[in-house]
Amino acid sequence: MSRFTDRIALVTGAASGIGLATARRLAAEGATVLLVDRDAERLAAARDALGGGTHEAITLDVTDEQGWIALAERVESRFGKLDVLVSNAGFGRFRAIADTSLEEWRSILSVNLDSVFLATKYMMPLLAASGHGAIVNMSSIRGIVAAPGTGPYCASKGGVRMFTKVTALECAEAGNGVRANSIHPGHIRTPLSAPAYADPEIARKLLADVPVGRPGEPDEIADAILFLASDESRYMTGAELVVDGGSTAQ
Repeated sequence: MSRFTDRIALVTGAASGIGLATARRLAAEGATVLLVDRDAERLAAARDALGGGTHEAITLDVTDEQGWIALAERVESRFGKLDVLVSNAGFGRFRAIADTSLEEWRSILSVNLDSVFLATKYMMPLLAASGHGAIVNMSSIRGIVAAPGTGPYCASKGGVRMFTKVTALECAEAGNGVRANSIHPGHIRTPLSAPAYADPEIARKLLADVPVGRPGEPDEIADAILFLASDESRYMTGAELVVDGGSTAQ
């Protein structure tokens, strides 16, 4: 398939999990993929797994503003445009608000939300140059419904959800051809969460609110991201796509 032939796609958090699955799917559809992550070793392996070509591994702390400025200059010099931006980097911890330090709060908000702002701000001119730029921002069902022990994570993902809508409206107002949508996964089996799902008791608790009775897989989220990034969703902007096995339907 070739939905993304001659298109340039940038994916953050691309060294593993959903980010890597997305990079693989984009590459398989013909895109040149810029894989961004702070883990240089795993990132290089991820790029090699795409089968060579013009794909690039770019080591970056997604909370570093100067790093984003330099990356935008690099993309402009090399390609002159950016067709797809997938802001996927993020993390969270389970901890009650009373037990959460300000440092931890700021760390989660910085990676999950500040990085989306920085990527959007500095990549927007390149997305506009594409003529059909598409932004897909990684939120979560925790950006829609809350759960105890997820204060900073919920705040950050709720922020991503609303920031995406503002981005969509501003792009529509500017008439620059850029669309912005957010994706909201539920419980997904990634390299970080896989050990939990390997424990039957922990898995039972985690999946108690998932009607389909199983965690999602990274490829299942990547497929949804590709839809939002493709011309097939050309009339979608400011929308939120939930992929959660029915969790938020209850």
